[in-house]
Amino acid sequence: MRLVPLGVGDAFSERWYSTSFAIESEGALILVDCPHPIRKMLREARETSGLDLRLERVSAVVLTHLHADHASGLEGYGYFSHFALGKKARVAAHPAVIARAWDGHLAAGMERLETASGLRAMRFDDYFEHVALDTTRVVSIGPFEIECRGTHHHVPTTALRIRAGGRSLGLSADTSFDPKLIAWLAQADLVVHETNLGTHTPYESLAALDAALRAKMRLVHFPDSFDLAASNIECLEQGRAYEV
Repeated sequence: MRLVPLGVGDAFSERWYSTSFAIESEGALILVDCPHPIRKMLREARETSGLDLRLERVSAVVLTHLHADHASGLEGYGYFSHFALGKKARVAAHPAVIARAWDGHLAAGMERLETASGLRAMRFDDYFEHVALDTTRVVSIGPFEIECRGTHHHVPTTALRIRAGGRSLGLSADTSFDPKLIAWLAQADLVVHETNLGTHTPYESLAALDAALRAKMRLVHFPDSFDLAASNIECLEQGRAYEV
């Protein structure tokens, strides 16, 4: 399983794209979160990593929550799939995460299409296929086995554990510091955890974790002011391919 951070920054970054990931295993490709401009992000990561990262190959976007820095590319993903690929865009998300995706996020730009016979009313299901994630069971998408767990955040948000190719990856998503969540993530071979200001996870809390856990942890979602060189936990590089 290979992980490529498409972005490593926060919602306000001038240096990096918003935190999101491409994950590849056994010829299959999924994304975790989908900020705008997702196709440009994939192209740049393709050039950096050497991997064939194209939206045409994506079998699903696994959505952690609806904040714009993680979900602003859903409209483009839906339209590209509808018009260019002639199929529905698959979105895997917990029902609480996806509940307001249409009425609260996408409908303003997608609820009507101009046709030869006039405006056509559109719904979420006209563009998207929803795969429901569940906190009580594993959900499979191709070779990927996905588990989710709620985090502490402003809107419904899920952390993820993803297994494929005999390896496992833990992704914190956006969260405040939560030792129980970290223990859940720590069962994975590689843990990617956010760090930021405010209601996010303070770097100092992660830096105080056991050395063995820090050795398999990587940081993302940091502010532009974060001192990468001073961190005692490795920070992921945007566009670089990592073997999990």
